[in-house]
Amino acid sequence: MQSKYSLKNIDLVNFFFLVLTPLAAVIGTYYWIKIDGFHYSQILLGLGFYLLTGLSITAGYHRLFAHKAYDAHPVVKFILLIFGAASFENSALKWCSDHRLHHLKVDTDEDPYNVNEGFFYAHMGWVFLKKNGTVHERFAKDFRQDKLVSWQHKYYLIIALVIGMALPTFIGGYFLGSYLGGLAIGVFARIVMTHHCTFFINSLCHFMGSTPYTDTNTAKDSWFMALLTFGEGYHNFHHFFQTDYRNGISWFHFDPTKWFIKSLSFTGLAFKLKLTPQEKILAARMQMKVKELKTKFELPEKVLVEVEKLRGQVLEAMAKMHELKDEYKYNKDKMCALAMQEVKIKIDSAKDEFEHCMEQWEYLVKNYSLIQAEVSIRN
Repeated sequence: MQSKYSLKNIDLVNFFFLVLTPLAAVIGTYYWIKIDGFHYSQILLGLGFYLLTGLSITAGYHRLFAHKAYDAHPVVKFILLIFGAASFENSALKWCSDHRLHHLKVDTDEDPYNVNEGFFYAHMGWVFLKKNGTVHERFAKDFRQDKLVSWQHKYYLIIALVIGMALPTFIGGYFLGSYLGGLAIGVFARIVMTHHCTFFINSLCHFMGSTPYTDTNTAKDSWFMALLTFGEGYHNFHHFFQTDYRNGISWFHFDPTKWFIKSLSFTGLAFKLKLTPQEKILAARMQMKVKELKTKFELPEKVLVEVEKLRGQVLEAMAKMHELKDEYKYNKDKMCALAMQEVKIKIDSAKDEFEHCMEQWEYLVKNYSLIQAEVSIRN
């Protein structure tokens, strides 16, 4: 059987670029230190461009353009497209059409970076293949009508060379004293870091981690991967709730992309931020917890009834609480003081009911054997 990596199937430009950039980074860094001497300013230059290009992929290519998880001012879009091109990960139009197909056909033969083809294939092997070099027009129709995205696609290579190579080299030499340092660190080392941190989302985030929201695909949540991918490591959540502008939904989740988008929203430069309703998130987590219980234990029918009943009570209590909060939020200007007080009392009561149901649920999942005994005694 002929290998998919046979010479006739290989995109030689992509192959040599991905293979030679790490070598250029190592060799260039060696000669920079040997000839000009090490200076931390070049490292800061590389980190600066790494931050700009990395966030342009996660906040720009991924969450803004591919998933439309929020909208942004044209100036923000322009900047994200410029530095997205500087990452040398193709144009936004091509990148996003691949990514949309990935979500629709995840883990199948039609998935461009199908993890079932192996870790290497999902990480970077798929980029080597000519068959993955075309735009999936079905997923690019809206981009063809977007003047900024179309402009970036047309001039992608020029933008990438000027912003991604010439600019950091010039800054490294003219301002920081070493053109070689700017080229080695600001260009090649930074490109390699940006590439592989992005690639980790397609490979490691489908290999290691937890599945708190869904087990319908291989995407995993991993706080460790979030550290390497500007918050994209909460990948199980993302694959189930892909239009949410967040990947890490808790305040303690490391998600710099979320913080960046939220910061832009405070100035009006980002707007229409999409959030998944808390009820849906909780329902998904509870459903997975029920599956986990069923896997670990042979649940009697009576226990299953008890579990589903309590799960329904939790979700109903949460829905009622949010309904009352929305009623208060949108009608408080029309309410008299007495009516406002009554709604507040109802909200507090609904909150207490929700917290009580959640306590019961958490007790159930943490103390299954005790609950099973109690249900048997009661019946």
